[in-house]
Amino acid sequence: MAEHSIPSINLGDSDCSVSPVLEQALTTVGFVRVRGHGIPAAQVSALRALLAAYFSRPLDDKLRDAITPDNYRGYIPLGFFSPNTEGTEADHYEGYKLHQEIAASDPICAHCDLYGPNHWPEQPPGLRETVLAYWQACEGVGQRLLTLIAGMMAVDPAWFLTLFDQPLTNMTLLHYPPMAPERDGFGIHPHKDTDALTLLFPDTVGGLWLRPRGSDNWLEVNPGDGELVVNIGDLLELWSGGYFVSTPHKVVNRSGAQRYSFPFFIVPRHDVLVQPLMDRQPGFDRAPVPVGAVSREVWRTNWSDTQPTATGFDLGTLPD
Repeated sequence: MAEHSIPSINLGDSDCSVSPVLEQALTTVGFVRVRGHGIPAAQVSALRALLAAYFSRPLDDKLRDAITPDNYRGYIPLGFFSPNTEGTEADHYEGYKLHQEIAASDPICAHCDLYGPNHWPEQPPGLRETVLAYWQACEGVGQRLLTLIAGMMAVDPAWFLTLFDQPLTNMTLLHYPPMAPERDGFGIHPHKDTDALTLLFPDTVGGLWLRPRGSDNWLEVNPGDGELVVNIGDLLELWSGGYFVSTPHKVVNRSGAQRYSFPFFIVPRHDVLVQPLMDRQPGFDRAPVPVGAVSREVWRTNWSDTQPTATGFDLGTLPD
């Protein structure tokens, strides 16, 4: 597969022009390059610059904002995340975790402890405002894509979008320091996303790799200037009965440069039970997934001293 094998769509075109190419992308490679998304380049570059400013702060300052087992919002130290697989190194990144902003007084917080207000760093100035503006823009792109995807699954788009009211959507601000060429390990280990859709502007230094279905080869994702990269997560693969492809991917930063990114993970509401809305593809046999429960297990097992429980949930981690 060459780089151009990841199809490209322009959301400024009509639905009848976009849908066939998008469907081809999501049923073959699971990734699509998106133009005409309406997210200004200046907004993306401003957010990347703010990430560089935040992660350059002294470690002691950042640790004051650290995540805790009770609140997975805030700073993630370098080497904190482990794929919880014996003999593997921790991932080589530091991050800052943000979730859908929900007031602590909102009744939904009593039904799922993953909801609540974010913990925002005090520095650098403008980070919160820039993130929230970017978040809103991503929500708009996500709604357009989910509407098109609902049509492909022959379900009512208006009903489908209600499953994303008060979602568990989240975002991670990421910094990947360069890795020495001789060092083993990953920026982020091979995995499949456990969400519905992921939206990302990859850093121009490169380092994002995917493994197409039926292949043992890893191929680098190199989008064109200003292109948004979107990939399917396991929930949409399940909703489609395996028609859409949730594709393994990883990050390895051996560019010699600092790498920054900010993936936006679109996740349904906590009480949604995801099960096929289409006929299952031959050989596709996955049990229904309760969104809140699988999201909580992903969050819980981010601590290196925890192991997944016997829930049967696929938490995304894969061998290389």
